[in-house]
Amino acid sequence: MSKSSIDIAWNEKMSFKTSLNGHEIVIDASKNVGGEDKGPPPKPFMLIALGGCTGMDVISILKKMRVEVEDFHVKVEGELTEEHPKHYNKMHVIYEFKGKNLPMDKIKKAVSLSEDRYCGVSATYKKAMELTSEIKIVD
Repeated sequence: MSKSSIDIAWNEKMSFKTSLNGHEIVIDASKNVGGEDKGPPPKPFMLIALGGCTGMDVISILKKMRVEVEDFHVKVEGELTEEHPKHYNKMHVIYEFKGKNLPMDKIKKAVSLSEDRYCGVSATYKKAMELTSEIKIVD
């Protein structure tokens, strides 16, 4: 079993900074809650983690299937609870593909493999909230 860790340092007010694989990340709160808006707040990174994880899986699987995609977007919508601690209780993933003669069966297979087998973020989130998804082909 491998372990991961980060060290996130307080800058000032509500701002924190960390370095992840050589990339500096700053998170902060908006001005109306005492921050200075020097970076995004932490919760939306959960959406990024899911979109990036499943997106990388899907593209990798489609390349192995020799499916040529012109453009690909993963949109993740999160629903926050009203009560504290406010947390995501539902996320919806929209896979948007653009390309000519895209084989829907292979696209569905790639998405399914990511969601059910390969994406560790998805596997973790499924234990905590409802996850749904859809596939769109755009012209």
